[in-house]
Amino acid sequence: MQKIRTRYAPSPTGKMHVGNLRSALYEYLVAKHAGGSFMLRIEDTDQERFVEGATEIIYRTLEQAGMEHDEGPDKDGGYGPYVQSERMKTGIYMKYAKELIDKGEAYYCFCDKERLETLKTEVVDGKTITIYDKHCLGLSKEEVEANLAAGKPFVIRQNIPNEGTTTFTDELYGDITVDNSELDDMILIKSDGYPTYNFANVVDDHTMNITHVVRGNEYLSSSPKYVRLYQAFGWEVPVYIHLPLITDENHKKLSKRSGHSSFEDLLEQGFLPEAIVNYVALLGWSPEDNREIFSLQELIEAFDYHRISKSPAVFDIVKLRWMNGEYLKAMDPEAFYEKALPILQEALPGNWNYRRIAAMVQTRVETFCDIPEQVDFLKELPDYDIALYTHKKMKTDAVTSLEVLTEVLPVLEAQEDYSNDGLYATLLKVIEKKGCKNGYLMWPIRTAVSGKQTTPGGATELMELLGKEESLRRIRVGIEKLQNA
Repeated sequence: MQKIRTRYAPSPTGKMHVGNLRSALYEYLVAKHAGGSFMLRIEDTDQERFVEGATEIIYRTLEQAGMEHDEGPDKDGGYGPYVQSERMKTGIYMKYAKELIDKGEAYYCFCDKERLETLKTEVVDGKTITIYDKHCLGLSKEEVEANLAAGKPFVIRQNIPNEGTTTFTDELYGDITVDNSELDDMILIKSDGYPTYNFANVVDDHTMNITHVVRGNEYLSSSPKYVRLYQAFGWEVPVYIHLPLITDENHKKLSKRSGHSSFEDLLEQGFLPEAIVNYVALLGWSPEDNREIFSLQELIEAFDYHRISKSPAVFDIVKLRWMNGEYLKAMDPEAFYEKALPILQEALPGNWNYRRIAAMVQTRVETFCDIPEQVDFLKELPDYDIALYTHKKMKTDAVTSLEVLTEVLPVLEAQEDYSNDGLYATLLKVIEKKGCKNGYLMWPIRTAVSGKQTTPGGATELMELLGKEESLRRIRVGIEKLQNA
């Protein structure tokens, strides 16, 4: 059997959108699951959309996501160059375009802008396109040669018959047939000599021996034109896998304005690369069981592209946050500490036990960006409502909490050992003497020293971090608040 070869062929136009990341990931998984090769090709023929530094973003994203390419601009596997602008210098696209002209499958078009503006237009996929009327197909060979000799600007168009149908097969959608009358004579070579994305894509995929093409289903409408090019050349058509749309929670196409549409956005928001990759893998694909947490290697082993859905996939940021939280809980504590340290140092400048705080928050945050909100009370006691002292389960309210704080204040003033263990042992004696449950005593203390509903640690853990002087000050503030109420 032929070895599977897939390619990720992004255009360097900015950050990597979640949809592009999924295409890259599925291309990678299709190849690796079958022991094949995964190639990186840079498609930079659209010079107007080129963004400086975007190529570096592509490399960095693939590296951070763990998707190592077997071939690419930096790894020649014998199919280079792997950058379209460099391939263009070899004359490859013009060579194949002229081959199509010789076969009658393409033709020179010399129509100027004024004439094109008089032609019919149609709206396709939200874009207005001009329907070309094959005017230049009728030019004689002599007229074409005279125009070329005169240096008249031209494009090269694909010659699609007006009659009949074109059928292609997609692995998910099955056989799809379209009337040729619905297909426009698309431009293959632009007036600046550059190939169009559609044409370069086909030439490169064939000459680089790509066997499987994975892309978004927005390309379904273009696929008949691709297939006609393959047939015109007499080339084997690759296996097509068109992926479902990714939408936001409102079932609208995931846009850049959502704030979490790119891999870099998500990293900046405190998500782990491994969690992002795991989540993106499940946007349209499901394993045989209900499992949700996968390492990249486990995805390679489990991935079967036949289990990709045709239905749109909803990007649920809440679900991603949950998944990222699971990754953080399972993270090596030292690795978590190293990543959390700069965030903690910014949120809590000064002489804090950052390692201890990191250990306390690790199981309580869903992203690294949640950390500041978890620990802000340590820096400064917030102005809180005394309603926080009321807890049905602990059987506490403002009256009982005032009693507790007044009772423990002298005990804590006399306490020298402000370690978590030392404080807990002392307060346990008070609990035994009162004959109450732990929460009855600890809830009011924790509320007084934190001023928050939830905290990453218990009362004694927080007092250890705050130290004796600050802990006592906060308890006195709590007493005063309760007395005034």
